[in-house]
Amino acid sequence: MTDPVHNIDPVALLSDLIRAETVTPHAGPALDVVQQHLQPSGFEINRPVFSDAGTPDVENLFAAVGAGEKHLTFAGHVDVVPAGDPAGWSHPPFSAAIENSELYGRGAVDMKGGVAAMMAAALRFVGRRGINFGGRISFLITGDEEGPAINGTAKLLSWAKGRGETFSAAIVGEPTSAERIGDQIKIGRRGSLSMILTVAGKQGHAAYPHMTDNPVRGLTSLLDALLSQPLDGGSDHFEPSTFEPVSVDVGNPAWNVIPGQATARFNSRYNDLWSRESLLAEVESRLQRAAGERRHRPGSAGPIDWRLDPQPSPSDVFLTRDDALIDLVSAAIVRVTGETPVLSTGGGTSDARFIKDYCPVVEFGLVGATMHQVDERVAISDVETAARIYESLLDAYFPC
Repeated sequence: MTDPVHNIDPVALLSDLIRAETVTPHAGPALDVVQQHLQPSGFEINRPVFSDAGTPDVENLFAAVGAGEKHLTFAGHVDVVPAGDPAGWSHPPFSAAIENSELYGRGAVDMKGGVAAMMAAALRFVGRRGINFGGRISFLITGDEEGPAINGTAKLLSWAKGRGETFSAAIVGEPTSAERIGDQIKIGRRGSLSMILTVAGKQGHAAYPHMTDNPVRGLTSLLDALLSQPLDGGSDHFEPSTFEPVSVDVGNPAWNVIPGQATARFNSRYNDLWSRESLLAEVESRLQRAAGERRHRPGSAGPIDWRLDPQPSPSDVFLTRDDALIDLVSAAIVRVTGETPVLSTGGGTSDARFIKDYCPVVEFGLVGATMHQVDERVAISDVETAARIYESLLDAYFPC
C-alpha cells in the first residue's frame, strides 16, 4: 500500500509551479498552486497585496500551521525573470518538460524548485506529525524578488509582525548549491551599493580639442582611481570587496563632437570591513584626489568637475551568527547526502537581507548553474533530495 504522506512528489509540485507562468511581478497563478496544496493540510492562507508609488502592485502569500514558541519559516519567491526568445529553448520555457532526468523551465532552480521542495517537506512532516507538533511552520512567498523588491518580502514581514507573528528561524530556498546538491549553504551576503558618476566638460569640435574640456578623459581618470587599488583583501567570512563598472555613456552619436558630459554606473559588493557610509567616504576620497591631481598636469583644464549620486541601497552586508541554526541545516544535509556543506557568503543579494532583521536566516537550495539562463533546468533527483533535507531539518527543529 502506498504511503500518501511520503508519496507527495516535489517534482509534480514544481511542474505545476512552472506551468503557472509568473514573470515578475505577476505571481498570482503560482500562488494559487501553493494555496491549493497547502490549505488542505491545515495551513491558514493569506494573500496580501502591497503597493507603493512608482512600482507595480504585488501579491504575496503567507501560510502557517501549528502553534508554539518555535516558529520556522520557509521563504522564497515564485516570480521569475523573463524567458527571452522561446525559440532559443530546447523546450517551451513554461512547459515543465522532462528530458534525460532533468526538468526544464523558467524558475526550475530560481526558485520554484526550492519552493516545491520546501512545500513537499512541510506537507510530509505535517502528514506524519499532525498540526500539533509543538511549534509553527510558515511560508513567506513573494512575487517581487526578481523585481524592485519593494512590495514583496520586506512588507510581508512587517505585515506578519503586525499580526503577532514572531519567527525564531528562517530558511530561504534560493539555489545555493554550486556543483552538487548540499555542497554549499549561505550564512550571509555581501552588501551592494550602486552609484552614478557624472563628469561635466565643455562640448566642442573634435578637431579643436584645445577649445574644449573632454569629460571622457576625466571620467576614465576617475574610474582608474577607483579600480587601480583593491578595497581590501577580504575578511574571515567574506571575499574581497569589489568595484565593477556596468555602463559608460556620453549619449553622443557624432564622430566629430566632443561631448559635454560623460557618465558611468558602477556597483560595489562589499564585505563586513565596510558599511555603506564608510564605503561612500572611501569612494569620494579617491575621486577627490584623482580630480585634484589633474590640476597639476601641463595643459590641463583644471580639476575634474564630477558628481557622485549613490542609488538606494538594495542590501547591507550581514552575517548569520546563529551557530545552532547553521549546525542544524548542515547536519540535515549530511544525514541525507553525506556531504558537509561549505559555509559561503558569496553571490548576489536575496530576500535574506530583509529576513535577517527579524530572525536568524540561512539559505539552502538547489544547484544554481542554469538560473536565469536559456534552458534553465534541474535534475529531478535533486528536487527530491532537497525535499528530504528540508524534512530532516523540520524533524530536528521540532523533535518529538
